[in-house]
Amino acid sequence: MSFSLDNKTIQQLGRVGVLFGGTSAERDVSLKSGAAVCAALSSVGVNVVALDLGDDVVEQIRAAKIDRAFIALHGVGGEDGRMQALLEFLHIPYTGSGVQASAIAMDKLRTKQIWRGMRLPTPDFVELYADCDWQQVLEQLGGEVMVKPAHEGSSIGMSRVASVTELQRAYNDAAQYDSQVLAERLIVGAEYTVAILDGQALPAIELQTDHRFYDYEAKYISGDTRYMCPCDLSAAREQELRALALQAFNSIGCRAWGRVDFMADAKGHFTLLEVNTVPGMTATSLVPMAAKVFDISFEKLVLNVLLATLK
Repeated sequence: MSFSLDNKTIQQLGRVGVLFGGTSAERDVSLKSGAAVCAALSSVGVNVVALDLGDDVVEQIRAAKIDRAFIALHGVGGEDGRMQALLEFLHIPYTGSGVQASAIAMDKLRTKQIWRGMRLPTPDFVELYADCDWQQVLEQLGGEVMVKPAHEGSSIGMSRVASVTELQRAYNDAAQYDSQVLAERLIVGAEYTVAILDGQALPAIELQTDHRFYDYEAKYISGDTRYMCPCDLSAAREQELRALALQAFNSIGCRAWGRVDFMADAKGHFTLLEVNTVPGMTATSLVPMAAKVFDISFEKLVLNVLLATLK
C-alpha cells in the first residue's frame, strides 16, 4: 500500500465493525465481500473487527462495542433496511443508504412503481400470483419475460421464460425465495451497470455473457462473462446513461454509494432494471472495476465509502 490514514482520522473512525455473512441466500457472496473489505481497511490502519452475523445479530453487534459499521451484507436482513434500522436504534453510524431508501431499493416492484410515477424508463411489469392467468401475462408483456423474486439480489430465483409452462414453473421457483414475485418484459440488447460514489456516476460497464441472461452462474461461477470498461458507448451516450443512473439513484433517496443496472433495447434506448445499495465488494466486483478506471484503488474505494459516515 502507498498510503495510510493519519492518526486523527483513525481516532475519529474508532472501532469499525465490518458486517458480513448473514443468513440470506446471498451469504456466500457476502462472505467474500466482507473478507475483502476487512483486508482493505486493515491495510490502511483502520481498527477493524470482522462480524460474520448469524441469528443473534443484536447480541453480536452489542458485544463487539463498535463505533461505526461498514455494511457488507447482501440481500434480505442486510440490504433491505432492517440492519440500517437496527444500527440507527443502537446509535451506530453506518455506510450506504438509510432505512427507507434501502427498503425501497430492495423491493424491485416498489422501485419500478416509483420510476413509472416519475416517468423514468423501466420495462413493463406485472406482479404474479399463484392463480394468475399465465397466458394473459405473457401476452401483456410481449411473449417473453424475466421472472424475479421482488426482494432478492445476485439474480437468485430469476428465470427467462417464453411459455405458459415455463412461466408457472418460474413463478414456483421464485416463490421459494420470496412471497412477492414479478414478471418483467424481456429486453433484448446490451446490459450496463453504473456505480455511484459520493454523488458521482463512475464509468459505465457493459456486461457480455453467453448465458441466456446475466444469472448467478455468469456472475460468480463460470468465469466467462466479459466486462467492458470503458465500454464502447460514445461520450454523449455514456453521459446520458450516467445521468439517468444518478436520477434513478436519487429518486428513491439513496445516498453515498451503490450501483444502478440497465438494459438497452434494440433501438438503443436505456431502461432501468434495479438499484443495488450494497453491491459486491471484492477486488473483481463491478463497483471496484469502475472505480479503477477512475483511478481509485480498491483500498481507496472502501475507505471513501467508510469516510462518508463521518459527514
